[in-house]
Amino acid sequence: MRADRLVSLVLLLRQRGRLTADTLARELEVSTRTVLRDIEALSAAGVPVYAERGRYGGFALLPGFRTELTGLNHDEALALLTAGSGRGEQVFGLGSALASAMRKVVDALPESHRATAAGAAQRFLVEPETDLLSRRLVTEDVPHTTMIEVRRAVLTGHKLRIHYAATGQTPQWRTVDPIGLVTVRDRVYLLATRSGADRTYRLSRVVAAEVLPEPAQRPNRVDLDRIWRERCAQFLSDGHITVLVRVNPARREDLLDTAMAVRAEEPDADGWLRLKVTYQDSRHAEWALWQLSTDAEALAPQSLRTALRNRAAAIATRYGDSS
Repeated sequence: MRADRLVSLVLLLRQRGRLTADTLARELEVSTRTVLRDIEALSAAGVPVYAERGRYGGFALLPGFRTELTGLNHDEALALLTAGSGRGEQVFGLGSALASAMRKVVDALPESHRATAAGAAQRFLVEPETDLLSRRLVTEDVPHTTMIEVRRAVLTGHKLRIHYAATGQTPQWRTVDPIGLVTVRDRVYLLATRSGADRTYRLSRVVAAEVLPEPAQRPNRVDLDRIWRERCAQFLSDGHITVLVRVNPARREDLLDTAMAVRAEEPDADGWLRLKVTYQDSRHAEWALWQLSTDAEALAPQSLRTALRNRAAAIATRYGDSS
């Protein structure tokens, strides 16, 4: 851990020039005292770091101190820098590690690639906080200590004890066998088994977690993509309703914003779109399609068509001619 911090310290000085001890401490998430000890260790190891006194002083490296990694071409470096931009630092609680890795990538590039790749990466924005309609992405916070414990259990293959608050229930302790972590639209899920049964836990609902010494009961190799698809299919089939609907293409995005999933989509004969979408239940489907007024038509199930017709009739009666 200290070796990684020393490398990060050198790279910060390489890329930013003179920095104060307070700035280094903030970047490395340690105390100023620790930074001063690390500076002494680097000097003792022969790294040409020196202190500049005064109001605008700080620590710096002698010019020309660097190493190069010539194995990365321009596009490879650009791919890494782009992947590490935007909201990527929030994934699985690896923000500090990602920032450190990006510093190493930039510093290790040949001079001819470094400036152009870093500049090009600034032209790409990955997953901004709002879309074109100024709708903010809803992010779910997971306590750092919880993420560390869950991640450690997944990687080491040990059983995990979690204090989990399911919807509408008081938190309860559960012991699970972790399989892997999945992130979808800024939500992180733990795929696990409990007493042999498949379980999926949203990490924002984990109040506390601790790794147990017992090994987890799980296969040595895993296909997370396949498991996630299977669990999604199971989730959508449990108590939810599938609706066949026609929609004006101009309102397609409004329809998708209210649906849980899209199962099929094709153009209709009159230029509209025909979609098969899933809603939480019949009340959810009725509410969602009512918002679209005459820009959408539920084709099936018949019970939904009847509910919408009854609602429209009630509104017509309420606002009928009173003269």
